[in-house]
Amino acid sequence: MKKKILFVMNNLNCGGAEKALISLLDTIDYTMYDVDLLLMKHEGLFLNKIPSSVNLLEEPTEYKYFDMSVKLALVDCIKKGRLDIAISRLLAGIIIRTEKNRVRCEQRVWKYISKSLKHINKNYDIAVGYLEKTPIYFCVDKVNALKKIGFIHNDYDKLGMDPLLDRPYFEKLKNVVTVSEECGNVLKNRFPMYDEKVKVMHNIVSPSTINKMSLEQRVLSEDEIKIVSVGRLNHQKGFELAIETCKELVQTGYSIKWYIIGEGEDREKLEKMISLNSLQETFILMGIKENPYPYIREADIYVQPSRFEGKSIAIDEAKILRKPIVLTNFSTAKDQITNNENGLIVDMNSKALYEGIASLIDNSALREQFSLRLSKENLGTETEINKLYEMFQ
Repeated sequence: MKKKILFVMNNLNCGGAEKALISLLDTIDYTMYDVDLLLMKHEGLFLNKIPSSVNLLEEPTEYKYFDMSVKLALVDCIKKGRLDIAISRLLAGIIIRTEKNRVRCEQRVWKYISKSLKHINKNYDIAVGYLEKTPIYFCVDKVNALKKIGFIHNDYDKLGMDPLLDRPYFEKLKNVVTVSEECGNVLKNRFPMYDEKVKVMHNIVSPSTINKMSLEQRVLSEDEIKIVSVGRLNHQKGFELAIETCKELVQTGYSIKWYIIGEGEDREKLEKMISLNSLQETFILMGIKENPYPYIREADIYVQPSRFEGKSIAIDEAKILRKPIVLTNFSTAKDQITNNENGLIVDMNSKALYEGIASLIDNSALREQFSLRLSKENLGTETEINKLYEMFQ
């Protein structure tokens, strides 16, 4: 008899965790499992990538009130006689206005969202909250399941979360799963009482799929050295550092184009910085691309200027496409690149990033050496799904 599995996620916007979930759902054995997916909002670039074998549940209706303005929410709640939700929305609004830490804000607001949402009217063998905060909290509070599993897709300490708010939720999870050994160590240090619950499961990437999709179109035809970075336009990804580095490269006389694939809340800030440094023709915010792989394939150098990462899928994809890679020295960088063996890890400042990129531009033999070494690595991680099956048992 098939086991009934529920995955819970916020949405399927273009991010690493969302992409990892789609890869997982593409890989799972549907002869063994019946799979439901609950999204808090039915939106995102990957919505049309959900496998046909997955049953997409309806959105939690009341969640929308916490995703609109207080005024609109109150008017609609009062009209529908839902004073309970109106009060919760008001109290959540106070936290949203006063809590400076955006991540902790999401943690604190959950108790008011939770009061407003219904339980799922179905029993599961396993429920998986596939992202920190809301998806995990929903699994614990609103799902009947014999076993509950939560995923943390980043360095927990760097996320700025409040462990005291997570502790009662982690207590109710069978496993807390994260995406790299370093992220696992961070969780064990932060939650020593749950040491045995922490498991590492690398994101699933398929080299054959990525290589095939990378050949679908030609996208970059300029003669300049082409640099590509992929990531959400937010503080974590360090694109301000990339702009400073780009300015130094241009001032030193390097002929480059630097393409950023991704979208996010810092777009306006980055656009101002690009304009102030007269880099509009050089540092190009491309927005979200449904298929980013042709851009990575045609790059001369792939750069990840992040402040922190869990296990970056974009870096794994650049490795599969055999790109010379430069990373800033975030805490999990060494989980993905061996410095001077198959890429460069540089200090987290514009001078070091400049020197790393310049050394690769100037040394085509080094670029070829990195590419050759990457071509000999076994980079597919499809077998990681077996770790999840073990947790399901």
